[in-house]
Amino acid sequence: MNNASTAPIIIIGNGIAGTTFARHFRKKSNHPLLLISDENESFFSRTALMYVFMGHLRWNDLEPYEDRFWADNQIGRIKGRVTEIMSTEQKIVLKDGQALPYKKLVLATGSIPRDMGLKGENSQGVFRLYHKQDLEALDRWCKGKKKSVIVGGGLIGVELAEMLRSRKMEVTYLVRESHFWANALCVEEAQLIANHLSDHQVDLRFNCTLKAIETDRNGELSGCTTQDDQHLECDTMGITIGVRPNVDFLKNAGLNIDKGVVVDEYLTTNIPHIYAIGDCAQIAHPLPHRNAIEAVWYAGRMMGETLAETLTNSPTPYRPGHWFNSAKFFDIEYQTYGEILPLPTKNEAHFLWQSPQENKSLRFAYEKDSKIFKGVSSLGLRLRHEVFDQWLEEKITMTSLLEQLEKANFDPEFSRRYEKQISAKWKEHPHQ
Repeated sequence: MNNASTAPIIIIGNGIAGTTFARHFRKKSNHPLLLISDENESFFSRTALMYVFMGHLRWNDLEPYEDRFWADNQIGRIKGRVTEIMSTEQKIVLKDGQALPYKKLVLATGSIPRDMGLKGENSQGVFRLYHKQDLEALDRWCKGKKKSVIVGGGLIGVELAEMLRSRKMEVTYLVRESHFWANALCVEEAQLIANHLSDHQVDLRFNCTLKAIETDRNGELSGCTTQDDQHLECDTMGITIGVRPNVDFLKNAGLNIDKGVVVDEYLTTNIPHIYAIGDCAQIAHPLPHRNAIEAVWYAGRMMGETLAETLTNSPTPYRPGHWFNSAKFFDIEYQTYGEILPLPTKNEAHFLWQSPQENKSLRFAYEKDSKIFKGVSSLGLRLRHEVFDQWLEEKITMTSLLEQLEKANFDPEFSRRYEKQISAKWKEHPHQ
């Protein structure tokens, strides 16, 4: 057994979860820390990868911390791949054979893209969009290419569509559901987004899945066939059918692994001194209406902060608070707070306001009888997180909320306001 008291706390993965943990741990403890990643030596903003591809940002703009930050905070770094965890000896093994001892081990390994299980999906010209290396490979490949197909109707797919359109490529977008992002958007908002994508010359096809990927004799993508036997010529393909926890290399470590690494409310695994945070962590008993795995930026950040408290002698259970998320569909911003499903439940109702002239909408979910506000989603309007978080905590009624809706407006002072229109629409609402 190594001398665990002097061994570092090792964090596998330097994304938002792992880096947040290291930063917050260092504020309260001087114990040695070591971050290990095989993707990039430093933390970077994964959600901004698309803007580097489109020329809006440089790669250095994605790295918020200068090199001296890591040395100044005594956070060690290794660029390498972990291949084995020896939990009995409290060691990890790198691909080069090097064995490193740990006092505590924090798994922050993130996600990896899902595969479709089709022959040819790893051919030249077929891409995912998750890692830095994906961005670099796509950038090299796209020079001179003209026709692309994207498979998967979610956020990564629409980002890729915007990226490829910025290079003037033709984009055919295959979505197996009847409308866009069906597990999150209501039909009206999905139609608004579909129209917007069409305005940007994206050929969006619903109820359409991929049957076969075709390659030439050099192993390069040449086309594909849909489930209804329609042939599509393409020289570039994006498979964006979602992600799954990056846990394959952990299968022989003795950890309790379901879809992700199963953890309790303190983010502790079944093996002493090993913890999991971020996309790879699966909460054993999630809160009502919350998923056991939440692969979103803010969840990883909150888990990192929470575990840092626990490992600096302040045991703190993970409490994610009210759900929120945000995204962009080309130039339409999307935000959501609280509980709002594509279809209201038996005891709920929805109130929708849409601008007749612009791509803007606001949808509220509330309890039918009490009119208590439960959730909101917006397109094209910027909302204040802290205001809606407070209203959800206070269980405010819709009438009271709409009377003070201007408090939640995050748009600039001289931008157009819509509160009066929204309140007038509410007065005509049948569930009023």
